[in-house]
Amino acid sequence: MSHSETFPLARVPRSVHDRIAHKLGKAIVSGELQPGEALPGEERYSAEQGVSRTAYREAIRMLAAKGLVFSRTKSGTRVSERRQWSMLDLDIIAWMFETGPSPEFLRGIFELRMAVEPSAAALAAARRTSQDIAAMGHALEEMRRHGLMTPEGRAADRSFHHMILEATRNEPLMSLSSSIAAVVAWTTRFAREERGESRNPMPDHDAVFDAIVAGDGAKAHTAMLALVRNASRDAGML
Repeated sequence: MSHSETFPLARVPRSVHDRIAHKLGKAIVSGELQPGEALPGEERYSAEQGVSRTAYREAIRMLAAKGLVFSRTKSGTRVSERRQWSMLDLDIIAWMFETGPSPEFLRGIFELRMAVEPSAAALAAARRTSQDIAAMGHALEEMRRHGLMTPEGRAADRSFHHMILEATRNEPLMSLSSSIAAVVAWTTRFAREERGESRNPMPDHDAVFDAIVAGDGAKAHTAMLALVRNASRDAGML
């Protein structure tokens, strides 16, 4: 899979501790490092990799904040059980797709989308403003102009879904908007680049947009459910 997107799906690892966290994070989510397995200690890792102990320590703090590892005084740092992972963390989502998402992970992502996005579309239909409608319409124009085989088109697709959750004016839902938008972008890349899917998604998006513009929550719910189901088929999940 190409990683030349022009929009951020996860933080670019710039510092030494970012690069260490990126390397270890990918090893954990890919299964190279299994739950319960011990990570190297500071002294050993810094000597073997030629990095400072401080950078390694900071990387471990980052991974711990994402639920990927835990540290104990006598047992050192170990990989956490999967149920402890912050699955909607943008870095974890990115690492999952960079290392090849499992069918179980993909299925879970689409089940999450089917649970959240149709209801969000219904709320957006009731609460959207003229500014929301204009922004969504512009995103659709960009999708239509560039297509989902391009970074620009996928960025517009991501923005469209992000803005729907923002238009709900529901703070808990809005807190999910970045993660939902990220999984939309990653699953679209997966379907287009890995599976070679070429289906035109614009009729599905237009149906959602038209229902939101009309203020019809029931139609927005139905249209979004159809959109997510079709995207799931594109990714080979249905």
